[in-house]
Amino acid sequence: MKHFIYLVSALLVFTSCKQETSKNFVTFSGTITNKNSDSLVVRNRKLSKVIKVNPDGTFSDTLKVEPGVFLLYDGAEQARLYLKNGFDINMNLDTKAFDETIDFDGKGAEASNYLAKKALLLEEVFDIDAMFKLDETAFNDKLKASSRIFKDLLKNTKGLEPSFITSEENDVISLEKELQSMYGKKRVLLALNGKDSPKFIDYENYNGGSTSLDDLKGKYIYIDLWATWCAPCLAEIPFLKAIEKDYHGKNIEFVSISIDNENAHTKWKNMIAEKKLAGVQLFAKKDRSFVTAYKVTGIPRFILIDPQGKVVDADAPRPSSPQLKTLFRSLKI
Repeated sequence: MKHFIYLVSALLVFTSCKQETSKNFVTFSGTITNKNSDSLVVRNRKLSKVIKVNPDGTFSDTLKVEPGVFLLYDGAEQARLYLKNGFDINMNLDTKAFDETIDFDGKGAEASNYLAKKALLLEEVFDIDAMFKLDETAFNDKLKASSRIFKDLLKNTKGLEPSFITSEENDVISLEKELQSMYGKKRVLLALNGKDSPKFIDYENYNGGSTSLDDLKGKYIYIDLWATWCAPCLAEIPFLKAIEKDYHGKNIEFVSISIDNENAHTKWKNMIAEKKLAGVQLFAKKDRSFVTAYKVTGIPRFILIDPQGKVVDADAPRPSSPQLKTLFRSLKI
């Protein structure tokens, strides 16, 4: 009987090994504590898969993928993971401390755990606002020191595939270049602070007539450059409405300027009505002179101007940032 058991065991091992080598899909399972949704979404540019999460927080599914980094979205937060056919990954996390508790085990889990540690480091190491206030020498020193931290993390993580390591090394280089580019642009914007603001003239006002920047002098002016198609712009709207309510009747005017194309004019008006947007709502139409003068390369973009028409901050904090109220308090608004 013992010989039979050993033989069966050997056959099972052989069979499982054979199945493992020929497996052309990923098995992805896990447990989520305090789940935010009844499903997860795993996606990249080539694939999008919805995975059902059971009432007890457990889930299990398979995916057929091309090797690469994927975005995992739980309905409220997101993380990155690395998937390759043949992997068998188990994930555990508590959404109350999403980034701090996410953990992977099983075949192929090393890269995903590395990405989770990298995400935490990005928050700890890169204080962008503080870095951009440094002079050029100090900024470059800080950037090099920060990059070294990520290079060391990569070097000290065992079990990573050579192609993944190469990709991450290139990612560190790209991050350095992007931050250097952002720093250069930020320095240009800082040069605008304290100077007379560029002006816009006769932008259509949702409430009727037209409005120019000079019409608003005498108060601080917090400008939101946005568009109806811009998802990050729309995400700021609830925060902007809350700020407007908190500062209603104070020495500040909230001005939203849509830079939509003219064919979105009706959509702009409808959105203002549907979302009950407050403040001064303006439509720039074809004019891009104001946007160009402020070196706008992406939206939403927020600008703060003082009662005399001088630029306080050409790249002001967003409504969702606690730094905005800190700035307002410093100005005694």
